[in-house]
Amino acid sequence: MTKTPSTRADQAFEMLRSDILHGRLEPGARLRVEALSQEYGLSSGVIREALPRLVGQGLAVATPQRGVRVVSVDLDDLLQLTEAAVEVETLVLRKSIADGTVEWEAEVLATHHQLSRLELRNAEGEINESWSIVHTRFHLTLLGGCTNARLKGVAASLRDAGEVYRQWSDRLGDMTPQDHLANHRRLCDLSVARDSDGAAAELRAHIQLTPALVLNERNSTSFP
Repeated sequence: MTKTPSTRADQAFEMLRSDILHGRLEPGARLRVEALSQEYGLSSGVIREALPRLVGQGLAVATPQRGVRVVSVDLDDLLQLTEAAVEVETLVLRKSIADGTVEWEAEVLATHHQLSRLELRNAEGEINESWSIVHTRFHLTLLGGCTNARLKGVAASLRDAGEVYRQWSDRLGDMTPQDHLANHRRLCDLSVARDSDGAAAELRAHIQLTPALVLNERNSTSFP
């Protein structure tokens, strides 16, 4: 069956997103439609359709006269984003713990179990995309018990904006898959135990890990 244009645009978006998050498209690099069309074997129109979605997710920026570029590493932006994420996500987590049903608890446990069964890295040492998808789902599930849809929307938007920094930071430092597993286990256990103070403190530390790794390695050639 022939793929529809929208399906091909989805494919282009996923390929571009993966290449940005894994550093194959470097920070600040211009996304030239014709070159990307040839590289991915997709039409120029399909590539153009995918670019606004990258901008919408904070993975690229559009500048008049300069086109679309991969987002650059911006430490000031990262620190502001982290501050906002800590304030909003911990608030939403507290409300999620207060409002969440038994079904919410079950979903948190199930999503954590799925995350724990996935390998953090693939054979090439890159972050496993399946792990990234379920990791995001786990964090959104933690917040899913909150009954305020507006707050959940703001939290989800901040998480999307920070994804590129999280992916880059996972290439730094010496955290092992076991460290990641232990961190998420604590978040899961504290949340379903309805320990809002403990869960909020754990989430705060979890969010602040990204800028800590980036700041520690900002002069390293291993950083994108």
